[in-house]
Amino acid sequence: MQIMKWIGVVAAIVLVAACFLPWVVIESKDIVVTGVESTGTAFGKPGYFHIFFTGLYLLLVWINRLWSKRVNIFVSGFNVAWAVRNFMIISICYGGECPVKQAGLYIVLISSIVMLISVLFSDAAVKEKPIQESQP
Repeated sequence: MQIMKWIGVVAAIVLVAACFLPWVVIESKDIVVTGVESTGTAFGKPGYFHIFFTGLYLLLVWINRLWSKRVNIFVSGFNVAWAVRNFMIISICYGGECPVKQAGLYIVLISSIVMLISVLFSDAAVKEKPIQESQP
């Protein structure tokens, strides 16, 4: 197994763990927002989306087919887009009050980017089918 696959697997595990860490703290309402718990806000639970796509990513890493490599590029790219979206929406200032960003929000963004880089630079050692010549 190549080193880039292992780096991606470790980043995926860190991403899932970071979904349970605090992302932002809204001090005026005394609310701590994580990826899976955002009671008192309208953010929903964006961490579950990360967990789903990370599970799909881990499944596709272990399949040694060309289509799985291509789908994994899409999955990890979508995971990065979702992390950027969460970083921008959850940490935005509302009504003159800015929430305090916590380490979990940064870890989710960085580990999503590391997952994408590990997919892009992984060695795709895929067996190709030989071309059969047609006989007249």
